[in-house]
Amino acid sequence: MKHDFDVAIVGGSIAGLSAAMTLGRSLRRVGVFDSGNACNRYAPRSHNFITCDGKQPGEIVSTAREEVAKYETVSFHDIEVTGVEKTDRGFIILTSDQEFSAKRLLLATGLKDNLPDVRGFGDCWGISILHCPYCHGYECRNQRTGIIANGEAAYHLGTLINNWTRDITVLTNGVSELRNEEREKLAQLDIDVIEKEIAEIRHSGGRADAVFFTDGTSEPIRHYYASIPFEQQNGLAESLGCKMTGHSHVDVDDEQRTSIEGVYAAGDCTAQARAISVAAASGTKAGFTINVELILKD
Repeated sequence: MKHDFDVAIVGGSIAGLSAAMTLGRSLRRVGVFDSGNACNRYAPRSHNFITCDGKQPGEIVSTAREEVAKYETVSFHDIEVTGVEKTDRGFIILTSDQEFSAKRLLLATGLKDNLPDVRGFGDCWGISILHCPYCHGYECRNQRTGIIANGEAAYHLGTLINNWTRDITVLTNGVSELRNEEREKLAQLDIDVIEKEIAEIRHSGGRADAVFFTDGTSEPIRHYYASIPFEQQNGLAESLGCKMTGHSHVDVDDEQRTSIEGVYAAGDCTAQARAISVAAASGTKAGFTINVELILKD
């Protein structure tokens, strides 16, 4: 059986493109499948990625894709993968109207953030409601900052963000789940805790102006970090039987292998550190691993 590809990559953002470049430079036939739902598409700027600091995420991906497209053994398929079947010869990649075959499969499918039902939150997500101080903390340093989180997550974010600003208010959006020792530590850092339910983040074009509570009161906070639940962007990893971590990531070893032979994963779908530099590194590492294992098999 002649496979369409040596490697099928599901996900065409930073991790998938980094792997595609490595494999293209290794003369591998690669198919990159992309539905266009990158995790960082809401952010206007990306930071903490050397040579690309401050660029738009879409610009970084577009440039990367142009560079990868120069390798003649790499092809792009802008279509959603609806399913994957493992066979004794490799994998069948299913789309809405076509099937492809590959010897190896790399999942670079990212995560889906489940935004809370708070008016204005979605409009501000990635702009003035942030997930990562390493990506955005410098830009809102020394400013009054709200932490939208509860329990252990609120404590973790509060103590972490204290490195960038000392004017922090934790917004638990309801009754606090902080343990006594956590609350005492936050108090030692002069971090206030407000337990009121949030009604709205009032904003102008995604730039927050204030938070309004259900009791009618408000706080003039313009910068926020939030800890919100997430899930895999799609169910491909679980449908293949890949082991998942307790934090809903695809479980991989140090070389980006999953628990299923021939299946690899890279990028945000595997990592708690959601940064494009981390995604790029994991994609490159996955490319190394897959190429070496194909050489050994051949």
